[in-house]
Amino acid sequence: MQETTAIGLNFIGGEWKASSGGKIYEVRNPADQRSVVGIYQSSDELDTMAAIEAAKKAFKMWASTPAPKRAEIVFEAWSILKKRAEEFSLAITTEEGKPLPDARGEVKRSLNVLEFIAGEGRRLGGDVIPSELPKTLIYTYKRPLGVVAVITPWNFPLSIPVWKIAPALVSGNTVVFKPASCTPGVAIKICKLFEEAGLPPGVLNMVTGPGGSVGRALVESADVKGVSFTGSTETGRWIYENSSKGMKKVQCEMGGKNAVVIADDADLDLAVEGVVQGAFGSSGQRCTATSRVVVDRAVKGEFLERLLDRTEKLKVGPGTEPGVDVGPLSSVNQMEKVLWYISDAISEGAKLLTGGKRVTDKGLEHGLYVEPTVFDEVSPNMRIAREEIFGPVLSVLSGEGIEELIGISNDSDYGLSGSIYTRNIEKAMRYIDQAEAGMLHVNCPTLGGEAQAPFGGIKGSGIGQREQGRKAVEFFTEEVVVYIDYTGSKRDAKFI
Repeated sequence: MQETTAIGLNFIGGEWKASSGGKIYEVRNPADQRSVVGIYQSSDELDTMAAIEAAKKAFKMWASTPAPKRAEIVFEAWSILKKRAEEFSLAITTEEGKPLPDARGEVKRSLNVLEFIAGEGRRLGGDVIPSELPKTLIYTYKRPLGVVAVITPWNFPLSIPVWKIAPALVSGNTVVFKPASCTPGVAIKICKLFEEAGLPPGVLNMVTGPGGSVGRALVESADVKGVSFTGSTETGRWIYENSSKGMKKVQCEMGGKNAVVIADDADLDLAVEGVVQGAFGSSGQRCTATSRVVVDRAVKGEFLERLLDRTEKLKVGPGTEPGVDVGPLSSVNQMEKVLWYISDAISEGAKLLTGGKRVTDKGLEHGLYVEPTVFDEVSPNMRIAREEIFGPVLSVLSGEGIEELIGISNDSDYGLSGSIYTRNIEKAMRYIDQAEAGMLHVNCPTLGGEAQAPFGGIKGSGIGQREQGRKAVEFFTEEVVVYIDYTGSKRDAKFI
């Protein structure tokens, strides 16, 4: 395999710079570990502080730019991305590993977000509130926070940064962006996208490298006024706890252990398609992926028969190869983690129905492939039923009646997304009323969301204000209330 020698740089104050310590690291193609995708900066606290200082210097200018003008740059980024959609899709697949159709879907989602958020520049208003006093005007407006940190994961290296960065910019903030260590190439393309769209120097800055140095410096800096994070619950908890010490505004979208409920009257063909898509699409590396199925025992046998037949027909291979359903895991560490969970499930007594091994034949021995895996006879207390795996592994649990099925699905520390398959509207509405998740689906997979709708979860899956939709700008702004007395004379004041 031919290896690239291109070295990616940090983006600080509108300039592309090497790390102060001179350290670099390699990112290899998850579909073939013999291929080096790129070489990037392993940055430290000094680099991070330089990026924060650049963002701080640019803030006053950017905040004073009218919101519609800020939004024009975001919309120009939309225009450029639309023209270069296939280029970005291929970059995502090469670096992260997901099949090209999934990468194209990620680009489409990013375009939708940019388009919607650009419109917020003309909707970034407040309220006029009636006063109990004559000749008094009360109104509100949204003020940007200042310098904000955006810390993102590797599984959606384009869309998650975009749905954080775009509303932050439209709201008038300046940004320090810390992408996941294993997908810095897509992050660099994002910065170049906004640079080409006309974003002034220092408004968006990016530092690549380990979370232990870069992420910690962002959280602990007094100049960073808000932190928007997507990643593990463990890291999110640390960010939330430590950011609170500096009175920062914090938004964390974290893990999931999403369950699909299969009622006894479900359309099983529809349910199987939704479960397979949710469990094995993007190799299960989605926070909204289907990790558990809670099926009524009355239809369990028939459901499993159809599920296994569909799962075993999935094609595993490089994301650039036509017809591939399941690509590689994103990194060696992620593959080893998934294989460990599979081994642990077997030792705990779960019944392996299909998959369970690394793929080392069919010319895939140099990639990070794990077979689509289904376990039956999983109990709610097993680790495989409770902890986020982030791989192509599905656990099947069972119960009787809609109340028990909902109860089992709610027995989780997480609460991001959930789904039910039923033909009965009463069962569907009971599920909607009782399910402990921030996003619920009826007769469709646990995946998805739209740019104009809020995104996020409850319990261990999320804390802080929701992302996306019109809620997006709420996190990146503070509301200011203004009282104007235009009597021109002294009068008795009323105080509360």
